[in-house]
Amino acid sequence: MNAAPGMLLQVCDAHIAYGKVEAVRGVSLEVAQNEIVAIIGANGAGKTTLLNAIMGVLPLKGAVTFAREEAARLEIEERVAAGLSLVPEHRELFATMSVEDNLRLGAFRIAKAVAAISLERVYTLFPRLKERRRQLAGTLSGGEQQMLAMGRALMGAPKLLMLDEPSLGLAPIIVADIFRTIGELRQSGVSVLLVEQNARAALQIADRAYVMELGEFILHGPAREVAADPRVAASYLGFQTTGEIAS
Repeated sequence: MNAAPGMLLQVCDAHIAYGKVEAVRGVSLEVAQNEIVAIIGANGAGKTTLLNAIMGVLPLKGAVTFAREEAARLEIEERVAAGLSLVPEHRELFATMSVEDNLRLGAFRIAKAVAAISLERVYTLFPRLKERRRQLAGTLSGGEQQMLAMGRALMGAPKLLMLDEPSLGLAPIIVADIFRTIGELRQSGVSVLLVEQNARAALQIADRAYVMELGEFILHGPAREVAADPRVAASYLGFQTTGEIAS
């Protein structure tokens, strides 16, 4: 697959199976540079499976191009080195290590001088992590742990950050902070592929969106157009829309 100009990630006709059960069927998507793309859908739709396959955790039939290179040729570590990073749904932090040590683990592949710069950038983005840098990760609140997981992924200076359900289990005020930070990532040159069940929050921040049901994309386009679709409004936003995203 030839990468289109300006496209950071391209997935073409992806099929992903667990044994004989096909969880994702014929899915194609694109993420451009400096773009936020959301994938919304109910639990079990195949969203997490797709992210894991793009990262190389699961086998994928089809074509994936990242940063103009065929991802099938790359191991997970090589995809990370190329600038692809995933923050999983369960965060997977080291609970008995300090906040700063968790962050530094995200930069073990890069030079110390570069890692020091990355650390300051993360602390600027998440001041609360700097305040708690000596604290054990397992003692943080849910929102702080999500910040730490995102910060650790950002330590490697990714080109594309994939986020799996970053709002899961968080209070609304913390969700607002997380999504505001995601918007700031785009401004700093980091593209984002966002998987979210909180469709309203995702569609408010995304440039484009895909709606996934039963392993397939049933709708995609600019986020505002997706939000205006009556099926999305009724199934995911909980109201009848007139074309505007409710706040």
